[in-house]
Amino acid sequence: MLETLIFILIVALVVMRSKLAGHHKALRTVKNALEHRQPFLRHEHPGASGRDWDEFCTAANGLITEVSSLEKTQVSQLAQLEATLGSLKEAVLIVDGHNHIMLANKSLQEIFPEATDILEQRLEVVLHSVEFLNYVERVRAGGAEPRFEVEFVESNETRWVEVTGTTTLALDGGDGKWALFVLHDVTRQKALERVRQEFVANVSHELRTPLAVIKGYIETLVDDHETMDEKDRLNFLKTAQRHTERLNSLLDDLLTLSRLESASPGLKQESIELRPLIETVLEDFKSRPNAELHHLKFSIDETITTVVVDPLKISQVLNNLIENALKYTTAGSTIEISAHLQQTEIQIRVSDDGPGIPAVDLPHIFERFYRVEKGRSREKGGTGLGLSIVKHIVQLHGGQVSVESQPGQGACFVLSLPTGPSA
Repeated sequence: MLETLIFILIVALVVMRSKLAGHHKALRTVKNALEHRQPFLRHEHPGASGRDWDEFCTAANGLITEVSSLEKTQVSQLAQLEATLGSLKEAVLIVDGHNHIMLANKSLQEIFPEATDILEQRLEVVLHSVEFLNYVERVRAGGAEPRFEVEFVESNETRWVEVTGTTTLALDGGDGKWALFVLHDVTRQKALERVRQEFVANVSHELRTPLAVIKGYIETLVDDHETMDEKDRLNFLKTAQRHTERLNSLLDDLLTLSRLESASPGLKQESIELRPLIETVLEDFKSRPNAELHHLKFSIDETITTVVVDPLKISQVLNNLIENALKYTTAGSTIEISAHLQQTEIQIRVSDDGPGIPAVDLPHIFERFYRVEKGRSREKGGTGLGLSIVKHIVQLHGGQVSVESQPGQGACFVLSLPTGPSA
């Protein structure tokens, strides 16, 4: 009797263990189905049955279907948002509550070329700016400025970005809030503003010097003209006249630069012979007193016949370069103008055997108001705008200008002009 009971108990335990193993297997299958968003087929596990099991399977499959639908909706929304933002010129950045980057359009990479494969990365790893991270926190706290300028410095390169930020609902359906930022690159505007400020400062300085001299001399003449020696009075008047002419020259150059930089610079190109143009410029200089003791030479490739240029403006370029060479070379120096055909362009070189230009000054030589020897340049009547005018005229013709020089070995200005008209 006892043996029978033990046998029945063992059979019952085996059956229960088998059913328990079946349930464990079924639960593992349900877990796998939930993780992979796949429907769970209850008939695959006949060991797990009953009304409660059926209700559980129905609920699990409903949950899987709902989660899959939400994920598809989320992916679709993000795809639509990314497609919409991708066409914007402004950079758009969305981060979650933990500063993980959830979305960034292509314009962001144009501002920050090194920001590649940044999705899911933390914001502070991608954009290295404490100012910007502080602004992100202020946006989350609701106390941020409507617009905020941030300076980013990467590899000795500075970028200025204007940022606008706001909070938004989490696009993954979570309870937290995300933050959305629109970034506009204002680096160019900053550079132009700096150039404008420097230009105004330079113009003010250049105008103040001759005006101060003229004012001082005129005041002295007014106060002491009755008792002043006639010779002193004449010197005062000549000094005032000289600075008036310098002031007039400066204003003329400023107006010339203004016209060249305007939308309608008045370029009148025509087909002309290059040799007579250069020879006419040189003939004008040979009759000037400051050129009598210099040697002016000219050579041109015989293959060069006609060029399409604005003759008045190219003459102005040559005048400025030869005038500079005359100012900064001693009597007896040689100034040579040559023209050569280089494939699809004509190269005109204006060289001298004067003192040359220091290497530190070469990168800045075509900047407005830049002078190699500031005091000496003013003494010689220079405005600091001649080479800037040269650069603008050559660029208007679709060409380039450069300078080659070694201290003590003279300087050579090279004009490269296309053989055809500029676009």
